[in-house]
Amino acid sequence: MSDYRVLIVDDDKHIAELIALYLDKEGFATRQVHSGGSAMAEFAAFSPHLVLLDLMLPQMDGHEICREIRKISAVPIIMLTAKGEIFDKVLGLTMGADDYVVKPFDGKELVARVKAVLRRSVTQANDAKLNDKAINIPNLSINPATYNVTYHGRTLELPPKEFELLYFLLSHQGRVFTRDQLLDNIWGYDFFGDSRTVDVHIKRVREKLDGIDPWSIKTVWGVGYKFELGISEEAQ
Repeated sequence: MSDYRVLIVDDDKHIAELIALYLDKEGFATRQVHSGGSAMAEFAAFSPHLVLLDLMLPQMDGHEICREIRKISAVPIIMLTAKGEIFDKVLGLTMGADDYVVKPFDGKELVARVKAVLRRSVTQANDAKLNDKAINIPNLSINPATYNVTYHGRTLELPPKEFELLYFLLSHQGRVFTRDQLLDNIWGYDFFGDSRTVDVHIKRVREKLDGIDPWSIKTVWGVGYKFELGISEEAQ
């Protein structure tokens, strides 16, 4: 993975240097930023393939930076959080992070996480190239080639994981998927989160749809979720 660039955003220079050392040995190109205030400028200048993002930063915290990056890019983000810090992993992942690592961490584990997230990102990008067909149903159009969603004639803004979840369910209309199956297909088999992540993302997608359409994302109690065309029913 010698062609991959990793941006390290951590105010602890010692930890940032240590992370860079681990990754440099594996052939990654790295760059370090030590404040939240300069993170976005460095992101634009460096164009990284992955961001390692500390939660607690001066000027602008990790959650804020994650939100700003997600407005312009789907680049993978791994959150770094110190043991004992208040960190809701579901909240972080909902904001667009792809994974998280708790400090103090093992260097080999960190490198393994980085490689796993990058592999998953590349696989998803390749899958999107092979399966970039737009889907159109009444009042909804979704295009994976442009990540564009049009709903009742207006553009609907969806973060990458919400988009991918909606597109996946819409691509398999009528089929029921368990939460674990959705985690595998959307977040990847090596994802380190839990099934609550799926529930949170489903809730966020539903909130952006008004529920008056002849289709819906249905809860199949005790099993999971499916996208169902037909008579509109209130989302459960």
